[in-house]
Amino acid sequence: MKFFLSIFFITLICNRISAQDKSLDYYVSSALHNSPLLKDYNNQSRSNLIDSLRIRASYQPQVNGNSNNSYSPVINGWGYDNAITNGANISALVGVNQKLVSKQNLQNQYETIRLQNEGLNVTGKITEQDLKKAITGQYITAYGIWQQFSYNNEMLGLLKKEENILKQLAEKGVYRQTDYLTFLVTVQQQQVQISQIRQQYQNEFASLNYLSGINDTSFTALRIPVLDSTFLPELESTVFYHQFAVDSLKLVNSNEQIDFSYKPKVSLYADAGYISSLMYLPYKNFGVSAGVSVAVPIYDGHQKKMQHNKIAIAEQTRQDYRDFFKVQYNQQIAQLLQQLQSSQQLIDETTSQLKYVQGLIDANRKLLETGDARIADYIIAIGNYITARNIIRQNTINKMQIINQLNYWNRK
Repeated sequence: MKFFLSIFFITLICNRISAQDKSLDYYVSSALHNSPLLKDYNNQSRSNLIDSLRIRASYQPQVNGNSNNSYSPVINGWGYDNAITNGANISALVGVNQKLVSKQNLQNQYETIRLQNEGLNVTGKITEQDLKKAITGQYITAYGIWQQFSYNNEMLGLLKKEENILKQLAEKGVYRQTDYLTFLVTVQQQQVQISQIRQQYQNEFASLNYLSGINDTSFTALRIPVLDSTFLPELESTVFYHQFAVDSLKLVNSNEQIDFSYKPKVSLYADAGYISSLMYLPYKNFGVSAGVSVAVPIYDGHQKKMQHNKIAIAEQTRQDYRDFFKVQYNQQIAQLLQQLQSSQQLIDETTSQLKYVQGLIDANRKLLETGDARIADYIIAIGNYITARNIIRQNTINKMQIINQLNYWNRK
């Protein structure tokens, strides 16, 4: 009866954990959704669009209302000279100012905004890759510990079954009590190991939720991470290389802005209203005026050339960073592919050895039930099996981490 109750409760617990387990996509999606940095980039892009509208608005007619009124009395001959003050000045004007700008100049300013948004788009994509890489790496780490926890639980169940068999054989005198106690110590060590792994998993699981912006302190299983293929596009087509292209376009745009800033500036202005000193026929002092304002740069100490020289230096710096990035990229990809091959080779070798270790455990288990096996040999075989399984698990996790690092560079 106790046995069936135990099976029932274990089934309930397993079903509860299975119903609550979450996938890698869930954590990545949550992290991207909760990231304030990505929201910041999106808001900056929206703000830049408003700046684009403001540029257009600034070149439309600007209408302003102005009124200046003053009175300078002369009392008993004392007061400001009327020749200067006119005694009183009253003005109420509506003025219109219209800047004249070439289509190329206006397009250059729009291009500045577009390149700013393009830079934000590139930065946002790289930030997404950084976030995906961090979340995926933490998920793989937590999943590896969860696998270790599950496997050790499985081994504990098998050891407890063997413990019951060995206890009965020890009571019948087939094995010595010291043999039984030695095996019992192994079982207890396994229980302590499971408790340590559980605590470690809870810590890593909490870190995963922390990075993802999720409030969750439950003990939840993790599904096996499904990773994309390690297909790597050409470096020039990735978002990481595209940022250098955007920087180059920004420098070209800055050079054009310098040239446009030294073009003649022309604006039209007009006003209409009332200006009077109230000295002669003030009711007739309503009028209009119009004019043209022209500003032509002549000499500024060669500042234009200096600004172009600064842009040229910035372009050389950009090229240096780009060339160094190419070297680092190729070196890192080659190193990761080499590590991936080594991990797979070690997994294959250990898996092949595991078959023999498993066969040795099965043989010892059968001999144990008949009293023909040595307890020490059986414990050693179990230890070798656990070690082999851990090697496979560790290298499988290492392989996943390497694939995660390779996938980081495949964003276009």
